[in-house]
Amino acid sequence: MTSALTLVSLPIFPLHTVLFPGGALPLRVFEPRYRMMVRGCREQGAPFGVVTLLSGSEVQRSHAPEERFYPLGTLAHIDMVATLSSGWELIHCAGQDRFRITTARQLANGLWVADVQLLPSDITTPIPADLQHAAAALRHVLHKLLQPHLDQATEQQFADCGWVANRWCELLPLTEQFQLQLLELDSPLLRLELITDALESAGIVPQQPTKT
Repeated sequence: MTSALTLVSLPIFPLHTVLFPGGALPLRVFEPRYRMMVRGCREQGAPFGVVTLLSGSEVQRSHAPEERFYPLGTLAHIDMVATLSSGWELIHCAGQDRFRITTARQLANGLWVADVQLLPSDITTPIPADLQHAAAALRHVLHKLLQPHLDQATEQQFADCGWVANRWCELLPLTEQFQLQLLELDSPLLRLELITDALESAGIVPQQPTKT
């Protein structure tokens, strides 16, 4: 780290997914380039970056299209590593800060590394009354799903626009393009407003009466 807002040579893991801050990401790792990355991150206690693939494959293949990825991503911190009977590794990661890539390069072993600028964390923003139904519906859904990593969710998190919006971004069948647009937003309130509109349009939560 060269400053409070910059990371140099951050290992990058391009995936067909969008990781949000506070989210959980389980991964099966078997390619040598990523096993080396996991080993290095664990030894240094450092994160890697998750970015969304725009073209190419998550796994290196001959004659596959060139890997291209979105320049905005999220830091992932490795919480757990387990070795499977196949010899692969199962890792569990937690999403942290967002970042924007300034330069990226691919090493000889196929691993991407990038210099990135960290983006500001969401400011804790209380959920206004007209969006409370989105938080209540999320609480109900998470209780039904029994997601282990959310068992310890606090009342403060359920009252925060950014946290509630990010969890819905992970749960809803949104297009990657829309997820990336939401990840780009610096306003957690606006992110929750857009997610609530999607919830109401899908009939997941009742539409609130228009104020007059």
